[in-house]
Amino acid sequence: MTAFLQNCFAGLALGSTYALVALGFVVIYKSTGVINFAQGGLLALGAYLGYTFSNNLAIAFAVAIVLACVSAAVVGAAFERIVLRRMVGQPPFAVIMITIGLLFVLEPLITSIWGFDNKQVDNPWNIQTVGVGGLVLGVRDLWTIGLTAAVVIGFFAFFRYTSLGLAMRATAFDPEAALAQGISARRVYAVSWAIAAALAALAGITLAAGPGGLQPSISFIALAAFPAMILGGLDSPGGAVAGGLIIGLAEALTRGYQDQLFSWAGDNVSVIVPYLVMIVILLIRPYGLAGTKDVRRI
Repeated sequence: MTAFLQNCFAGLALGSTYALVALGFVVIYKSTGVINFAQGGLLALGAYLGYTFSNNLAIAFAVAIVLACVSAAVVGAAFERIVLRRMVGQPPFAVIMITIGLLFVLEPLITSIWGFDNKQVDNPWNIQTVGVGGLVLGVRDLWTIGLTAAVVIGFFAFFRYTSLGLAMRATAFDPEAALAQGISARRVYAVSWAIAAALAALAGITLAAGPGGLQPSISFIALAAFPAMILGGLDSPGGAVAGGLIIGLAEALTRGYQDQLFSWAGDNVSVIVPYLVMIVILLIRPYGLAGTKDVRRI
């Protein structure tokens, strides 16, 4: 039982990171109807910015996190303003290809500035652990879960109780009606990209602060978060959080019991588990756990 609970805790910490990235995917999709394939690049950029603020500029880690998120948000909003705003009214496929192009621009840019070497991010917890019963809980994992919970609560409060959040919800629900009420769709799109980039940066910097350090391949975490978004539903923030936790738990439990249950399948079964879970759920619920069913009248 102790091993099971230990694996569940690891899955919740990993799933929290997935949930942040998946939330970023959903914010963009709800406001623009486009899947942002550059989310992994924004995650890596935020992580390296956090490293620069924390290590190179010797700024307190908490402040470095805020600065990294704000900087990534500015990059996301600027990209929407300079590039994507010119694509309003164009086919979604064209916009998706532009986000893929942004990903391929960010990755070499990051390596040209920071290189390929593994870097250790200065942080207050390092490899500290606390014991709870027979469990050994990493302090970084506890902070990751706590930060994610705070962000999710703030996220839903923002969308429910602020005028800008209500404007974003209205634009996502019916863009034409929102425009008729005087809501600026351009402002909504810019804020959506800023929020998505900030969420990616937060996920990146908390992940980079772990014992594995920081390297360019950190952007691939978005590939594992992608099934979380699909699993929860493309247009459901709550589903994105649930999907992230489910995928994180499935991956951690598979890794923990791999030797006993999947030794015949090799050493990396946990890598493909998120996609297997996604396929199974979509076979049962094609719109995800909490996605909105598309009803068309003929």
